[in-house]
Amino acid sequence: MPDEIDRRLILATQAGLPLVPRPYDALAERLDIEPQEVKARLAAMLASGVIRRIGAVPNHYALGYRFNAMTVWDVADDVVDTLGEQVGALACVSHCYRRPRHLPDWPYNLFAMVHGRSRAEAEAGIAAIAAVLGTDCRAHEALYSSRILKKTGLRLAE
Repeated sequence: MPDEIDRRLILATQAGLPLVPRPYDALAERLDIEPQEVKARLAAMLASGVIRRIGAVPNHYALGYRFNAMTVWDVADDVVDTLGEQVGALACVSHCYRRPRHLPDWPYNLFAMVHGRSRAEAEAGIAAIAAVLGTDCRAHEALYSSRILKKTGLRLAE
């Protein structure tokens, strides 16, 4: 269970790490604790699952990736985890995960986000996924994004 310092650390980082050369030092100064304590507390919250991950959230449009598609795949359940790891390792895939099917309307159980600077580049990524999945894929769809949605996770109220 997070204590008051953990809560303050979450509040200080939930909108992102400070964009400075030493972000953990900046957080430590803000919270009046040592930088090693910031790192130890973040590591402990990661290990316990209080924080799921620390990572960059790129703006794909600003980076020139204007053709972004959530691809969904109907893959046999007995191979979806193994194939999902292979799909997630492709350079064109930013994230890949398994989701439950919602039959009969939604047969897809593997999701993979593909990014491209052109429609052709994105389509090549989709073809690469199809090649990995081979005959284990029964159907798929590509749902292209048409606008940027707000990218934030769960936030604590201050």
